[in-house]
Amino acid sequence: MTKRSAARLGSHAAISVFGILLWVVSVTPSASAIPVFARKYGTSCSTCHNNFPELNDFGWAFYKNGFKFPKDDETFVKEPPVLLGAKAQKEAFPGNAIFPGEIPGSVPVGLRYEGYAQINSKQPASLGVQPRIDLFAPNTFTILTAGSFGPTLSWWIDDDISVGGSNAAGGLGFAYLKANDIGHYLHLPKDTLNVRVGQFELDLPFSQAYTINPTDYDIYDEVAVAGALGTTNNPFSFAAMQRGIEFGGYPNDGNFNWSVALTDGSNDLTPCCVQTVPNGPETAQVSNGKNVYVNVFEQFNLERDPEVRKAVQAAGPTGPHDHTSIRLGAFYDYGTNRFNVNLTDFPGFAAFNEPFHRVGGYFRFRYQSRFELYGMGMFAHDKNLIPLATPALIEGPAINYSGGFVEAEYWVFPWLIPIMRYDVVNSPFDFAAGLSEGNSRNRFSPGVQALVRANIKVNFEYEHRWGVPVPGALAPTFFHPNSALLGIDFAF
Repeated sequence: MTKRSAARLGSHAAISVFGILLWVVSVTPSASAIPVFARKYGTSCSTCHNNFPELNDFGWAFYKNGFKFPKDDETFVKEPPVLLGAKAQKEAFPGNAIFPGEIPGSVPVGLRYEGYAQINSKQPASLGVQPRIDLFAPNTFTILTAGSFGPTLSWWIDDDISVGGSNAAGGLGFAYLKANDIGHYLHLPKDTLNVRVGQFELDLPFSQAYTINPTDYDIYDEVAVAGALGTTNNPFSFAAMQRGIEFGGYPNDGNFNWSVALTDGSNDLTPCCVQTVPNGPETAQVSNGKNVYVNVFEQFNLERDPEVRKAVQAAGPTGPHDHTSIRLGAFYDYGTNRFNVNLTDFPGFAAFNEPFHRVGGYFRFRYQSRFELYGMGMFAHDKNLIPLATPALIEGPAINYSGGFVEAEYWVFPWLIPIMRYDVVNSPFDFAAGLSEGNSRNRFSPGVQALVRANIKVNFEYEHRWGVPVPGALAPTFFHPNSALLGIDFAF
């Protein structure tokens, strides 16, 4: 397919889908969502989400308060919790009683489903057979539960029961217990110190686990691979869930955020790849070192009224809305890959480590509940050691890559949100491996999302991708694997 025909495909699909979105919304009456917390408080999903699963200002305050309303929580609860003990037991603890707690009054289980129809560019035969049109591919079916065990303990667990229509492709996502505001016992300001343990996504600049986008951020999925130029086979990526412990806090009404996590590194239990190392055997590698991840940001509230800046949400003629603000942040991750642990991959060599790090910065500008512009950039560096024929290690070319994304969202109406996103990954080693037309791989992804209900939305995204070399061609030929997605996403 030529670039012109691919673009024509995208424009026709966009016009058709936009018409479908308007028709679907116009013929359906309004209603509220009923997931876990909507049931507990008898409120709409839009209380915490302008476009689920992304949190608005109130949703962020609800989250950092341990899944409780930031003020007068007991007043708003419609399903009172079951108390596990009397309040007097607090006074008797620890010598003469178990500290009292609570559990939800009903089983707090929610379900989420995503599915997409897809139109693909015509693919060269040498790349294999791919259907041009997939009418409706089941994507992900998730069961989730979350809540609080009292004023200071909260939990979240979600599991993808099915991915791509296959049960075998599912897996556990978040599964953590969090102690909120434990800095209170050290006489620190509210929310200065919290602790989270279990399996979770790192405190990334922008979540991929709960992104509004139907496709991943390319830079989060990137891994460092040396190919024939060294030993580096690093499966670590920000897209993977991590297991470990995280300390963090968000004092100053959440305008300052910090977190430090110690994790197992990538939890991919299968080797990243198999490579032929110069003067060495074929080997596969799994990241098995510990990682340290740090994230910090400062958010500047741009509301003029000092009292409005202190409020959970700003207010205007049309009711509550998010604060106008700008956020600036930075993150850093350090880890190691340990090679030759079994002493047989490289006979005659001891086990050795290859350090790596990831560093980047990010921003987010939000204008009320009408417009958002955000993005991040990242640089990745992996040390690349090469065993020689004699028991000696030399440093090969460092495996570096960089990239990021920028995204803009605009609320035409509270239920209709056009989106434009740009992803880029700069990786000379991917180019050398024949994965792209050049060192840079970029993607433009215009789209639109419509909230048919507070808990149901329709997604459309068109992806214009980089060139991929076509194998077997007599002259250098490249194919653009563009596609258009139309999907539905709902939770209940």
